[in-house]
Amino acid sequence: MTELAILGIVGSLIAGALTGLGGVVVMLGRAPDARRQNLLMGFAAGVMIAAAFFSLIIPGIERAEATGSSREMAAVIVIGAVLLGALAMAQLGRGIDRIARARLAAVPGWLADDAEHRRILLFILAVTLHNIPEGTAVGVSFMSGDASLGWATALGIGIQNIPEGMAVAAALSTLGWSRARCILAALATGLIEPFGGALGVAIVQTSTAALPWALGFSAGAMLFVVMADIIPGTSRRIEHGSATPALMAGLAIMMFLDVTLG
Repeated sequence: MTELAILGIVGSLIAGALTGLGGVVVMLGRAPDARRQNLLMGFAAGVMIAAAFFSLIIPGIERAEATGSSREMAAVIVIGAVLLGALAMAQLGRGIDRIARARLAAVPGWLADDAEHRRILLFILAVTLHNIPEGTAVGVSFMSGDASLGWATALGIGIQNIPEGMAVAAALSTLGWSRARCILAALATGLIEPFGGALGVAIVQTSTAALPWALGFSAGAMLFVVMADIIPGTSRRIEHGSATPALMAGLAIMMFLDVTLG
């Protein structure tokens, strides 16, 4: 296994582990208020948008050209992959509820009959499953050949994992779970991310021709999370302050880091 492959898995592990940090914050400290949550998520959105374009889409086009595609065909390949990534995330979101309900139907007792427990379990399952393509994005970005691009992607995903861990821990605490169990559960939802990272590494190692597709697909998945989850979430809390300045700050910082470190 190459150094970049190992970094891809390690980077996705670190990004996923930050969900546990979110659990620690909400269980042992003072959870950020709605305004700070908006700023944090806005910053994460800016980082992820910049990472999607500068760490995934542009390198994907360059890699497609390096394999012999024309500039125009390289753009078509990566655009198609971006759309496929977004579509896959959309379908995953629709399928999560259906899969979870089918699973819960076989669970005897309290989970099957308690609507609140069911809602919380569905939410936690959703957080867990969507961490797989996020981990894949980290693994693929490292396999692009530039570790700085991989760390940029891991940073953006890791930052937005912190509020997810906070939400998981807070939800389970309402069911009477102990602090330790809430923190461990939040951490567990993120620890599926390295499996996604390993998947991304394996895809690229199988065929270098798959790299432009994998980069574009991962970018589409990341952009869908930003557009469908993060930005609407901050909009619902708009009365607590706009997340736009934080988004622009995240975007600008990641652009600067990409130019100076890339």
